[in-house]
Amino acid sequence: KPGEQKHPKEPSSLQCMHLAVVACGDRLEETLIMLKSAVLFSNRRLCFHIFAEDSLKPEFEKKLKEWPSSYTKKFESNIYPITFSVGNAQEWKKLFKPCAAQRLFLPVILKDVDSLLYVDTDVLFLRPIDDIWHLLREFNSTQLAAMAPEHEIPKIGWYSRFARHPYYGTTGVNSGVMLMNLTRIRSTQFKNSLIPGGLTWEEMLYPLYQKYKNYITWGDQDLLNIIFYFNPECLYVFPCQWNYRPDHCMYGSNCRGAEEEGVSILHGNRGVYHDDKQPTFKALYEVIRDFPFEDNLFQSLYYPLQSRFLDTVHTLCGRIPQVFLKQIEKTMKKVYENRVIVYLGANHRY
Repeated sequence: KPGEQKHPKEPSSLQCMHLAVVACGDRLEETLIMLKSAVLFSNRRLCFHIFAEDSLKPEFEKKLKEWPSSYTKKFESNIYPITFSVGNAQEWKKLFKPCAAQRLFLPVILKDVDSLLYVDTDVLFLRPIDDIWHLLREFNSTQLAAMAPEHEIPKIGWYSRFARHPYYGTTGVNSGVMLMNLTRIRSTQFKNSLIPGGLTWEEMLYPLYQKYKNYITWGDQDLLNIIFYFNPECLYVFPCQWNYRPDHCMYGSNCRGAEEEGVSILHGNRGVYHDDKQPTFKALYEVIRDFPFEDNLFQSLYYPLQSRFLDTVHTLCGRIPQVFLKQIEKTMKKVYENRVIVYLGANHRY
């Protein structure tokens, strides 16, 4: 606008919330549903960074263009090929799940991005990304990434029982939802088990993998655990409702934050959106998948969810439907109020 002051040096992360995902194999639909959940509820503009196999790129472009303009104007998207800057690309590609190791290279590839949220393809947002983005402000001067614990209870956690390598804290961390200050990651010298001095992020990745490759089960997540074991002051740990998995309810409810506040980010790992082992997770996935963009959120999303949940009350996770519905209800009320207020405000001008 004429006369408006410009701030050319404002970091890009302040203009837009950066969201990164890595999609290979049959993960196209899952990724699109995750992006849909992000766009449905978020307030500020989003920048999507989609790392995908070449064969998936045209499909992503086509599908995202099909979304209505009221939603496409809320985001911009960049699609990148799968690339690994150090070591053997084939080795990295086969580590754990196809292409998952790509996330380790985000600080190196996205050189102009200050901060971002990385998520796995099987994640669903049940509240605005703005809310997890605000946690970046809570980092102290040494913290440069944030993840949730792998488990709440050490005696039934995977790392505490089986890990043959160093891991963070008492139960390890889960890397399916990872907030990263890339600027800090790029400028930090990390303590490690390779040399007495520090190494940069990029220098450390391949030698660390070489050293521990015979001991790691969960690929890149294990490498992140090893890094933060040696650099615990660099990690901000956020509570389990920001990365809520079947483990949090299938052995009885063990995520207090979700009981109090509701699930903020749902992580349907182990393929639970696509089988019948966890009907509550599948119900949320399918209702968001089938939601027609321009429809009323309560009518076409919340009510179908409620009725689907009634069919799952006999399951361990279904016994606590309020945990799954609390945040999504709160978010929809906000979206609805904003639209009504904006609509009324527009009419009052005339």
